[in-house]
Amino acid sequence: MSKSLEIGIVGLPNVGKSTLFNILTDGSALAANYPFATIEPNTGTVAVPDERLQKLAELYKTNKIIPAMITFTDIAGLVAGASKGEGLGNQFLGHIRATSLIVHVVRAFSDSNVLHVDAEPNPKKDIETINTELMLADLQSIDKRLSKLEKEARADGTLKAKLEQTKKAKEYLDQGIMLNSLKTDNFPGIDDLNLLSLKPQIFVFNIDDTDLNNDSKQTELKKLVPGYEVVFISAKLENELRELDKSDAIELLESYGQTENGLSTLIKSAYKALGLQSYLTAGEKEVRAWTIHSGYTAPQAAGVIHGDFEKGFIAAEVVDYNSLIDAGSIQAAKAVGKLRTEGKTYIMLPNDVVEFRFNV
Repeated sequence: MSKSLEIGIVGLPNVGKSTLFNILTDGSALAANYPFATIEPNTGTVAVPDERLQKLAELYKTNKIIPAMITFTDIAGLVAGASKGEGLGNQFLGHIRATSLIVHVVRAFSDSNVLHVDAEPNPKKDIETINTELMLADLQSIDKRLSKLEKEARADGTLKAKLEQTKKAKEYLDQGIMLNSLKTDNFPGIDDLNLLSLKPQIFVFNIDDTDLNNDSKQTELKKLVPGYEVVFISAKLENELRELDKSDAIELLESYGQTENGLSTLIKSAYKALGLQSYLTAGEKEVRAWTIHSGYTAPQAAGVIHGDFEKGFIAAEVVDYNSLIDAGSIQAAKAVGKLRTEGKTYIMLPNDVVEFRFNV
């Protein structure tokens, strides 16, 4: 988990993917009004917004701040038939396989000046088109595996469970069921296939700025993707925010009834979808955020910094971030009993500021 997360942005052509990518990464990917403006995937690494780091830096009097990082990959617009090579086809599906999470951008805005690949935007149909291509690509992978696996399982009984999982996955896909929509089956035996429809997925509806507070429209859009994390963003508004200084951007956001920008909202949803959280380390040399899986023990969290920290783990000195800020220093927090010593079974909390003790 010490490396940055990689998130793939997918969708039909001209739904706002490249615009969203530019907003997220403050990049300059070509955002053109025609299909396949994105030929090679654009990749940008962005810091995870975290106001706690600046406050800790002030407290510890350090200028070195290292936030957690996320890599966004803008994958060219998929079209119907992509799994068979239509459009720019399989190469794009290959780019998605390298990501941890799929952000599926769906057009839900009105603009006669921006072409739609099917002439008229239809969120339900557009979602089905992309999901169908992901499932068809997975079926190709599974069919290749099955013929070989059936022979191998006859000779090696330990492969029977893997064979059954592969067949079960095929059954779901044949019925048009995305594997990531299933709450009970996660198919650990076929992880090596890196199935696209099994990857965690977030839906980003690119809406008109006037719909940012339109609860009824947002409720209708959410019904299209039950069980998934959903984010509503007006790419047009987010583009305007990029041109403003911080105070003016906050004022504009508030005028639309919003408290945070699209990047913060999307990253929070990505962490939730992937079951992630961050903890903090702080000192005079640097303050830093580290990304871990929710439920990690203290030794596992230490291992994200360095494998030797986990192997030689002795204890973790832990203080809650808010308690530390309120106290004004680590010494003051310790004096009022807010600094705790935790052992190997301690489960990390999102607001933990930690110093690990270890012996190598």
